Amino acid sequence: MSKKTYVLVGTGGRAGFFYTALAKEYKDRSELLALCDTNQTRMDYANKVLTQDCGYHELPTYTADRFEEMIAEHKPDTVIVTTVDRTHHQYIIRAMELGCDVITEKPMTVDEQKCQEILDAVQRTGRDVRVTFNYRYAPHHTKARELIMDGVIGDIHSVHFEWLLNTRHGADYFRRWHRDKRNSGGLLVHKSTHHFDLVNFWIGSQPESVFAYGDLLFYGKENAEHRGEQHSYARATGNPQAENDPFALHLDQSEQLKAMYLDAEHEDGYQRDQNVFGDGISIEDTLGVLVRYKNKAVLTYSLNAYMPWEGYRIAFNGSKGRIEMNIVEQSYVNAGGDRANEGALKGRSITVFPMFDAPYEVEVEEGEGGHGGGDPVLLNDIFGDPVPDKFNRAADHVDGARSILTGIAANKAIRTGLPVRIDDLVKF
Repeated sequence: MSKKTYVLVGTGGRAGFFYTALAKEYKDRSELLALCDTNQTRMDYANKVLTQDCGYHELPTYTADRFEEMIAEHKPDTVIVTTVDRTHHQYIIRAMELGCDVITEKPMTVDEQKCQEILDAVQRTGRDVRVTFNYRYAPHHTKARELIMDGVIGDIHSVHFEWLLNTRHGADYFRRWHRDKRNSGGLLVHKSTHHFDLVNFWIGSQPESVFAYGDLLFYGKENAEHRGEQHSYARATGNPQAENDPFALHLDQSEQLKAMYLDAEHEDGYQRDQNVFGDGISIEDTLGVLVRYKNKAVLTYSLNAYMPWEGYRIAFNGSKGRIEMNIVEQSYVNAGGDRANEGALKGRSITVFPMFDAPYEVEVEEGEGGHGGGDPVLLNDIFGDPVPDKFNRAADHVDGARSILTGIAANKAIRTGLPVRIDDLVKF
């Protein structure tokens, strides 16, 4: 069997999820050929991980301006895109134009114009785009899909979805590049794309219209000063003023964060440990969204990024009853520890409330690995030997678009104070 060949662009925090899997579990059927990034130090660190931790060979590296040269020299089957969100579309589109399929991290992109460009490029080139929604593969999320598919509570009429990011994980989005909405689209695009995709996946429908409110009410300098707090440092590492701040991230206290970011600062000036109570934050931390779907179901969604625990509560209301899912996840800092701890479960329950019968708990198999056990299943689906899947968990560019368009529409509703129709944003 000939090996499938890959190159990877963007060697930041999420990239290791892919390149270590290719170098270890899937090396017999896959070959990683090269790395590309704006930062040579970070690529050198990736090569160190590959050679010392994975027993793989060192890969040639290409700076971002040599992306096309990398494709021309190695002619990969697939390009893996794990760059900053706002640049996803550049590499996705150019990779397809150069004859490659694409695997991209979520979100597929950050606004409707870039989304349309990707949709048009898929149509023009005939290439495939895969979006890695690992949450679809978590056993408890798949079980919710199965219960709804089997008609356990009939037709779904409404969904209530409350997601809580705690003061460790939630704060992390306000320390790094995500804090600039131009880079990430804000939490409604970067983070909530997971959640909006899950709702599309669970209820088997598509968003039709969206309204939202959102604001920055906890993080940021103005909010801290309003509470009488003083956080005058610009970045945490090496700063005595940040020593006792529970929101501070000290890069020199983590070997991985130091190697990937602190040691790489001299190349691009990017600081991974910015003060979450400083200036320059343009994303929201408190969000409420109302979505109407084409099957007439309604979603009420909230996201808060400064809670005392991490997890979510979901309720599905149907014509024959109700399903409640309560999940507690382990908090984490991206690239700051064992990847298997990212979104790992600490507690979960799924309860069915039939309309005219006693409620009952639903048994769900235990999943191992990050994101509730979804990460290993996703990796096998994209790099291994996928099995027939009646749940259709593999997500393409259309799924990627529909997930981000809910967040993009919500951002527009926040700006304008008006509801937004999805069909007015892009044309499929």
